[in-house]
Amino acid sequence: VQLVESGGGLVQAGGSLRLSCAASGRIFSAYAIGWFRQAPGKEREFVAAISWSGGSTNYVDSVKGRFIASTDNAKTTVYLQMNSLKPEDTALYYCAKGGKAYYSDYDLYDYWGQGTQVTVSS
Repeated sequence: VQLVESGGGLVQAGGSLRLSCAASGRIFSAYAIGWFRQAPGKEREFVAAISWSGGSTNYVDSVKGRFIASTDNAKTTVYLQMNSLKPEDTALYYCAKGGKAYYSDYDLYDYWGQGTQVTVSS
């Protein structure tokens, strides 16, 4: 399994970005893709997850109502639409393969992308 993130960048507070996670290899509908982020000096934090079928989603409270996870029709790419961005959203964002969308512990995710940087200026 290979996961490649893209879409990060620099945006002003209140702006939007859409991250992509392109998957290749043995990805089955039973899996889920999670989004995590890590800011300098902080622990890796769960952000959101979506079942590969798109039927189940899970979000950390701090992004509920602002971030939306989705999959494309071909089920090869997972997206994280990030709206109303705040400076505290600044971090390196990773996608990872897990078993269930309700998994929020990074130990339960076994394949990881390289990360894409999101910087939100105030």
